[in-house]
Amino acid sequence: MSREAYQVPSMGGQNAFAEGGSGMAVDSPAVVYICGHCASRVSLRRSEHIRCKECGHRVLYKERTKRMVQFEAR
Repeated sequence: MSREAYQVPSMGGQNAFAEGGSGMAVDSPAVVYICGHCASRVSLRRSEHIRCKECGHRVLYKERTKRMVQFEAR
């Protein structure tokens, strides 16, 4: 069994860590969450506090994806 050296996967000339240092852009997209208390939709960015803007509750659930997910049984 021959061993080959590990090669870092290329990102097509775009290195996210070299530009910002964190891997995420400064203008990161907002993610939609659902409040566990009042069920309102809350969109948060990376730097915002985890808190509902309507009632102040701190339990937020990530919104379920609308993309079809299919698993193969074996």
